[in-house]
Amino acid sequence: MSKPRDQRAWLLVLPVVALVAFSALIPVMTVVNYSLQDTFGNNVFFWNGLGWFRDLLDPATEFGGRFRGALWRTLLFSALCLLIEVPLGIGVALTLPRRGWGVAASLVLLALPLLIPWNVVGTIWQVFGRGDIGLLGAALNGLGIDYNYAQDPLDAWITVVLMDVWHWTSLVVLLCYAGLRAIPDAYYQAARVDGAGAWAVFRAIQLPKLQRVLTIAVLLRFMDSFMIYTEPFVVTGGGPGNATTFLSIDLVKIALGQFDLGKAAAMSIVYNLIVLTVCWIFFATTTRGQSEAVGERS
Repeated sequence: MSKPRDQRAWLLVLPVVALVAFSALIPVMTVVNYSLQDTFGNNVFFWNGLGWFRDLLDPATEFGGRFRGALWRTLLFSALCLLIEVPLGIGVALTLPRRGWGVAASLVLLALPLLIPWNVVGTIWQVFGRGDIGLLGAALNGLGIDYNYAQDPLDAWITVVLMDVWHWTSLVVLLCYAGLRAIPDAYYQAARVDGAGAWAVFRAIQLPKLQRVLTIAVLLRFMDSFMIYTEPFVVTGGGPGNATTFLSIDLVKIALGQFDLGKAAAMSIVYNLIVLTVCWIFFATTTRGQSEAVGERS
């Protein structure tokens, strides 16, 4: 006869469940409610059904065209950040010292950009890129390069991408460095016995062992870059024109600037679904590839 289980421990979980319901479920349901309605202000709403979603997914409408443009700009920004930060982070991690006082000094210096608040990062680069007093802007203009991120879309893109690379490459470096330190020394000893060079060691040992760490790094950087708002908004405000108006910036403009709560709610739901879908596809594809590789080796 089995002993009855003591279910009183569930009472300790109830406060957590209530907190999650209050902080996550209720706001989500509020957004869903707004996405199905429209308002002319004064807290008066009327039913709109799926109208906002139909307009959002139809590029022929003004709302749909606006959403598609912001979506492509956001995807391009995320792709550029990943293409730069991941290889750069791996390269920097490989050059860091493995022992001695240089380890602590290097890790502390690398972690400094991650500790700066996002709005401060935007302010730093806003001043840094100014052509009159900024070190970057004044230096480029002094060299005869016509640089003005407030008027030239290409300069604005270069500025926001460099800003993100400066701010977040350290995260990739720290993750890769931790992954490299976790590789047993026996692999390196075997490589030395076989006379393998640095590139062979990286391709056959280090890179395969970094796959899971890189999966985490890419997922974190994609989610963060795809939802970025504060830094580019402080630097460019989404301009010049709509050149750096990413989905997050456009969403805030619709919700707070135009006070179109229905449109903003529909866009935020689709926005969230895109992030979840892309992350799930990437994670499932990566883990499936790793499982097949393990199966082949076994």
